[in-house]
Amino acid sequence: MRRGAHLCAPLFFFRDTAGCVESAPMCQTISIAQAKSYYPVGASTAHGFDHVLRVTALAERIARAEGADLEIVRTAALLHDVAAYGQDRDHHHLVGAERTRGILLNMDWPAARVEAAAHCVQAHRFRTSSGGARSDDIGRRDIPQTLEAQCVFDADKLDAIGAVGVARVFAYSAELGQSLWGRVSQEFKAGAHTGEQHTAHHEFFFKLLRVQDRLYTATGRRIAADRHHYMVDFISRMASEVAGEL
Repeated sequence: MRRGAHLCAPLFFFRDTAGCVESAPMCQTISIAQAKSYYPVGASTAHGFDHVLRVTALAERIARAEGADLEIVRTAALLHDVAAYGQDRDHHHLVGAERTRGILLNMDWPAARVEAAAHCVQAHRFRTSSGGARSDDIGRRDIPQTLEAQCVFDADKLDAIGAVGVARVFAYSAELGQSLWGRVSQEFKAGAHTGEQHTAHHEFFFKLLRVQDRLYTATGRRIAADRHHYMVDFISRMASEVAGEL
């Protein structure tokens, strides 16, 4: 056994991929300090470690309400963006899943639970340009197939909407040098690639206002409803202020 690792004791229960609850070992847990050590210092405001902490809190809330394996969900949430800060952000979920395997195997986690956590990390970024599932094998593996993966997915998406989402979109747009506001055409709102200049205002229609329809859990959808309404009210208010009406 590696120094600092603990023997797993059969004191925990988890839901398997068939929906059954089975006894499982409670393993050495990752602390917040340990998780933070895997992330670079000075990450962007929109994607820093505070994002990881918010996602973890949301994921735990959803997991408790949905009856998911809390240990798997918490661990995966803490590690879900562990590879998001390199050059290849488009594949950070794949690289992150591999890093998660290495971290947990080094902590003597059982292989099955390592794979359960790694799947959550790999599936947290599931997306396609058309909104549907990819037909290849990699695409199928990227779909959140377990309740635990769905909890992490929903938590990550929820952090992109509501008041926090509004703050993040303007912070990220500022990093990219984009304008705060710009006219959004009806074609763009409908999902067309119009080539118009992307602003923070555009990002609401490109991503944020679509989030609530992509969530998996009932708990996540309930949280999303309130956050979605907040964004709609915010966009309306800002449009009026930009026009000088308020």
